[in-house]
Amino acid sequence: MSMYNTNIEATRDIEYPNLKGCTYLDHGGSTIPAKSLSETTCADLIQNLYGNPHSDSAPSRLSTARVDEIREQVLRFFHADPDNYDLVFTANATSAIRLVGECFRDYAHATTKSKKRSLLGREKSRSFRFGYHRDAHTSLVGLRELSDGKHTCLASQEEVEQWMTSDPNLNQPTLFAYPGQSNMTGRRLPLTWPKQLRNSRRNAYTLLDAAALSTSSQLEIDRDAPDFTAVSFYKIFGMPDIGALIVRKDSAHMLQQRRYFGGGTVEMVIVLDATWHAKKIEGAIHDQLEEGTLPFHSIIALGHALDIHKKLFTSMAQVSSHTTWLGQYTHASMTSTRHTNGAPVFTIYKDEGAIYGDAATQGATIAFNILRRDQTLVPYTDVEAAADKQNIYVRSGAMCNAGGIATYLQWSERNLRRAHENGHRCHRPIPLVEGRATGVVRISLGAVSTKGDIDAFLEFVRGCYVDDVSVVVVEGGCLEKEVGNGDVSFSEKSGHEIGAQEKIGGGK
Repeated sequence: MSMYNTNIEATRDIEYPNLKGCTYLDHGGSTIPAKSLSETTCADLIQNLYGNPHSDSAPSRLSTARVDEIREQVLRFFHADPDNYDLVFTANATSAIRLVGECFRDYAHATTKSKKRSLLGREKSRSFRFGYHRDAHTSLVGLRELSDGKHTCLASQEEVEQWMTSDPNLNQPTLFAYPGQSNMTGRRLPLTWPKQLRNSRRNAYTLLDAAALSTSSQLEIDRDAPDFTAVSFYKIFGMPDIGALIVRKDSAHMLQQRRYFGGGTVEMVIVLDATWHAKKIEGAIHDQLEEGTLPFHSIIALGHALDIHKKLFTSMAQVSSHTTWLGQYTHASMTSTRHTNGAPVFTIYKDEGAIYGDAATQGATIAFNILRRDQTLVPYTDVEAAADKQNIYVRSGAMCNAGGIATYLQWSERNLRRAHENGHRCHRPIPLVEGRATGVVRISLGAVSTKGDIDAFLEFVRGCYVDDVSVVVVEGGCLEKEVGNGDVSFSEKSGHEIGAQEKIGGGK
């Protein structure tokens, strides 16, 4: 049963002075680092002399020892037995994901069984099969470009399980990638899939994107046994700005054929008279994949982040309980907010099987748009701008989640292309196209979120949007102003809306 952490207000006063006077609701983007984390890290770097781990001086050996210690500490934080799992430090979760894709591509190339040529005279090489869930972040979707066209987007749990059991004896390497939690809606997907896939197909592996899930849920790597897990530390601790790939040792061979090599991953390189190199093939998988100098100062900060997180929040189970309670409170408060004519103020995008208050199916993330009393949409960019003026910080846009946007906002492939042709871009959005939203507003809660944060946001919405037809953002807040809907055509592209000439998405 979820429970609100009543100690969090006192903790915020001491550890998060930068949150005074503002409401921060973008913990899914990055949470806030504790004051003591910065202080402890700085004190460590002042008191100790750390050198490049690729050297053999005393400062370098100190860095190496600390990195090794923290690597094991991180594995245990995610309940991953170091005897069965290794951890590769990366720039971020996207880098971890890309690393897996590149390794699978190169593994398929290296293990080509024949050199048969097609009718066009081109060498036919093996590739890997790639399946990904509809809720995947763009960084997961991008792996399809490495699979030579052998990719499938799976839109439902039923499709995933059917795909898992198809061609069980296929020798071709197969990679299934999915998010533990949708970064857009907060929907949580089954963590039983990695074992299910392993038991259903030969030569099949799972890549779990845990960047969103791990912010407010205890990962159980030993129990769930994904082959590869991508995580992002600034989303959990606020800093450092690095990520990691957790590798199941029994699956590490899939990562050992990477063609690129860099400093630290080779035993010898010849550049004059011949082109030859000997890659590291012995030892831990992280030694074979961590190219160049590790961000050792950031890793040292990560060690302190783990210690301070435990001191402040006790455990991830406690964080999960707190954020689950807050997510349920937020959802209930939003769904009960109405205009005076009884019309809803919020349209919330969620999966039918996800339940706020149930940590197994739903995280503390809410994706929504705001409706005027006549049920026309307020542009999501306007909501973010108006909130920002009142020191309330949310995120708006497509959330790098193409499948979620297409599904929940009911966009067809044809109309998405039309919107793009007429100027809609992720970095320069047209918020409403033919009356339909191209993105959402997102609230994402974290360990330091409070009930007061939610109440402040709801007060802002009631003051700006309840029973209003339109809102213009002015210095210091919102100004009510009634305006017409003003539809324009695709070709005109003025203002926030592109007028309706045909129904989007083929809906009824």
